[in-house]
Amino acid sequence: MNIFKRELKKHDFRITIFGSSRIKRNSKEYNQIYSLGELIGEKGFDLVAGGGPGLMAAASRGHKSKRINNSVHSIGLAIKLPRKQKVNSGVNVIKEFDHFSERLDNFIFLSNVFVVAPGGIGTLLELFYTWQLMQVHQICHVPIILLGKEWPSLIKWLKKYPLENKYFTEKELNLLYVAKNNKEAIEIINNAHLHFKSGKGKFCTNYKKYKI
Repeated sequence: MNIFKRELKKHDFRITIFGSSRIKRNSKEYNQIYSLGELIGEKGFDLVAGGGPGLMAAASRGHKSKRINNSVHSIGLAIKLPRKQKVNSGVNVIKEFDHFSERLDNFIFLSNVFVVAPGGIGTLLELFYTWQLMQVHQICHVPIILLGKEWPSLIKWLKKYPLENKYFTEKELNLLYVAKNNKEAIEIINNAHLHFKSGKGKFCTNYKKYKI
């Protein structure tokens, strides 16, 4: 059995971080996600990210720098692209996918918390796919944390148009948490971990029909 399949069988608490591959090292956004990765590593939680550059690398490298022991993993779910991306140095468990759809399902299957950092089309896809699966109860409700300055404007738009027109409910909108900083994000993560330890923080069984 390979290491990725072993990870799937373990009942570990994992935080996924979605974010742009295009954000440069030492930018404000990169440093924030690097610090968040450090905080997750210090707590002994596994981290899941895309395995590539930008904020994926920031999260994984920060996590690697503060992992408390070798049993804590940074999992990279990489995607095959026409211009091959190098797996970043923070990852110690890697799996590569041909298709975004299969990759997204693996993110969902592995994760107990989702942090959505600044990003573009790919990050938005990850956000809305995760949110929609929760809306239709194919996975149980776990936190989707929107971290960064771009998200309050999105929430404002969601309230003004889709919510006002009753395309979804306020209860469904409240599945999204806006965090102003890492401190707020970690508070939400800690609460989710307490819920997880209680035995209630599991995915709905109907999602397991998906082949992982």
